[in-house]
Amino acid sequence: MSAASEQKTRVLTGITTSGTPHLGNYVGAIKPAIAASQDPSVQSYYFLADLHALIKCQDPQRVQASRLEIAATWLALGLDTDNAIFYRQSDVPEITELAWMLSCVCAKGLMNRAHAYKAAVAENEAAGNQDPDKGITMGLFGYPVLMAADILMFNAQKVPVGRDQIQHIEMARDIAGRFNHLYKGDYFALPEAVVDDNVPTLNGLDGRKMSKSYNNTIPLFVAEKKLQKLVRKIKTNSLEPGEPKDPDSCTLFQIYSAFATAEESAAMRQEYANGIGWGDAKNRVFEHLNDHLREPRERYQALMEDPGHIEQVLRKGAERARAEAAPFMDRMRQAAGLGRFA
Repeated sequence: MSAASEQKTRVLTGITTSGTPHLGNYVGAIKPAIAASQDPSVQSYYFLADLHALIKCQDPQRVQASRLEIAATWLALGLDTDNAIFYRQSDVPEITELAWMLSCVCAKGLMNRAHAYKAAVAENEAAGNQDPDKGITMGLFGYPVLMAADILMFNAQKVPVGRDQIQHIEMARDIAGRFNHLYKGDYFALPEAVVDDNVPTLNGLDGRKMSKSYNNTIPLFVAEKKLQKLVRKIKTNSLEPGEPKDPDSCTLFQIYSAFATAEESAAMRQEYANGIGWGDAKNRVFEHLNDHLREPRERYQALMEDPGHIEQVLRKGAERARAEAAPFMDRMRQAAGLGRFA
């Protein structure tokens, strides 16, 4: 590793490959991450978290399709793969080896406190199941250890996450500190969670948070006619044209603002005060979104028709990732007593 790369801030982001990217993903995670990928003072690691996807999705076609769609999305939106390292998690086998080593120093009690596991247990208890662990896999239970391996493999200093993921970063710190203590060395930097409160959480078609779980998403690169149809389905109230409307409680305005300049948002806010009709507002939102997404949508479609190019980009990224991971794991094996005899 060069001295220049050592001086850069190391930032890591994983993208679970179990669904089709939607507007909420773009605004909340993809847009700020792509901006970071173009920052020469940052060494960014972006990976398709396809091993994590297996925890919740056992549909091979869905996982395979999602990996392609997500890779094409990030590339179409301008991810700088010369500066950032972009790879599939499953292409770096050192990550799973490290996950096992970390699991051997991780207290089970720490995993018992993981939010996802506790929620699954609570669901079983609420349903009256005698076995509180019914249907819970070791993948779900050990998820934070694999996430810790993702982060610690590259000694990421900062990990952008939503508030619901802060606990996992704290767990990664605990596991790293335990390993460093047991094996008497500074093997791992302690990562920090980065939560950007200025990044909006978009609502979906029904007014709830945009999420695959609620089936209320607007896919990022859906065809133009389908996009128009979905925007028209966004839930609004019964106020008539001419009646002033509250933009701050309106999903339409929220989505518009996420893609608009400050001046455009201010002008639309005035339209709400003037009593814009919901039909006109939906047309404005569709046209604005469509204009914003037209060029990246064309790039996305071209990439989806050329999976060989995407494969080439990801293999190159995996080579760069493994150039760091392989020697690092040699050091980890040596530390744990698994080094070569000669």
